[in-house]
Amino acid sequence: MSTRTEHDSLWERQIPADALHGIQSLRAQENFPISGQTLLSEIIRAYAILKKSAAEVNAWLGKLDQSIADDITKVCDEIITRQHSEHFVVDVYQAGAGTSTNMNLNEVIANRILEKRGQPKGSYDIISPNDHINMSQSTNDTYPTVMRIALVAESNKFISQFQILIENFQKKSQDFSDVLTSARTHLQDAVPITLEQEFQWYSDTLSALLERYRHAVDELRMLGIGGSAAGTGINTHEKYHMLMIAAISAHSGNTFTQCPNLIESMQSQRQIGEYMWALNQIATEVWRIANDLRLLSSGPHTGISEIILPPVQPGSSIMPGKVNPSILECVNMVCFRVGWADSAVRQCLAWWQLNLNVFMPLMALESLTATQILGNACQMMAEKCIDGIQAHMKMTEKYAYESNGLFTALNPILWYQKVSELVKQKERTGKSVKELLLELWDMSESEIDQLLDPKKLTNI
Repeated sequence: MSTRTEHDSLWERQIPADALHGIQSLRAQENFPISGQTLLSEIIRAYAILKKSAAEVNAWLGKLDQSIADDITKVCDEIITRQHSEHFVVDVYQAGAGTSTNMNLNEVIANRILEKRGQPKGSYDIISPNDHINMSQSTNDTYPTVMRIALVAESNKFISQFQILIENFQKKSQDFSDVLTSARTHLQDAVPITLEQEFQWYSDTLSALLERYRHAVDELRMLGIGGSAAGTGINTHEKYHMLMIAAISAHSGNTFTQCPNLIESMQSQRQIGEYMWALNQIATEVWRIANDLRLLSSGPHTGISEIILPPVQPGSSIMPGKVNPSILECVNMVCFRVGWADSAVRQCLAWWQLNLNVFMPLMALESLTATQILGNACQMMAEKCIDGIQAHMKMTEKYAYESNGLFTALNPILWYQKVSELVKQKERTGKSVKELLLELWDMSESEIDQLLDPKKLTNI
């Protein structure tokens, strides 16, 4: 294989001649053969947006030759459109802070410019990964900025996917407006309720969590770019921070704001923690709702069987005709994974020291992956499960009229102790509530029907 020689502060190495990455990327590739998964495309794209913005700002401030800035901009546009992805070779698990990621970008951009200019790759005296591509930057302020650019971009997709789930619960609640059943507390019979009320509650709960999530995303919009190595802004122009915010906003299509304390923006990544907390709250509630639906659809002959889920695949390799709640089971697994991601991010927040959180590569991996898989799961759940749910009317009516929770309506008339005895008699004799009331108390059939009308008891 044809190679070229590159040098760094540790000595020289042979690099494949056609490679756009350079010696520092190669060292990271060799040092960290951990997962086989290379840099996330969202991180690469966000870094390209940042490098493009920095080139434009540095040129405008008179620090960078305009022709070099133009070339950086053109190459970054190529990367933003997913070109050269095979040259981003660093594992997602790498040295702390993301220096290897930053240098992988710097080297690819520099060597692509050299290639376009007809110069040998690795001619860093002409185009330098550090002096030109990384001008006014440090990994310490670029990586946290890139995490936020990527997460804000990914949140747009997540919100649209999550809204589909909320809307489908809302639509389904309208379909179930007249479907009576029994509530269950402690997994035991409770008072009457409608499926409309249950599905509306699902929609309202998720809507409230979406607002919390939006707030967490807004916290990510404050960028610490310009803080340089430790937040003091060393080697940057006094206007650099402000101009970078404007440039990144323009090139990303999302609005970002200046961070009031650049030192804090590197020391603490608490906004990522708040973001993951909000995302995990959504996952926890979706997980719980999926469990509800699995339980309510259990059966069809030996479970609750109150709702019927749309079949999506055969449920068994040995039992013919069996259909499982496959979509909801997948949703559960995704929600477990989001919870683990939240835990990993909290560990990253707890164990950083002094002036830099070095665990940002793991934070980026977990937060972006969790956002992507939960968004996909929510859309899948909405379209392949919630949209097709049907009420099992025979069963819901049975539960509505046979639940011991109906006795609760008699408390104001017969008082709690007498009603308790009535419940015991029902269980002992197998008679209906109505039959016992006709036998034991001076009530007409119409009075009993009015008292124990499940629809009336749901306050519809």
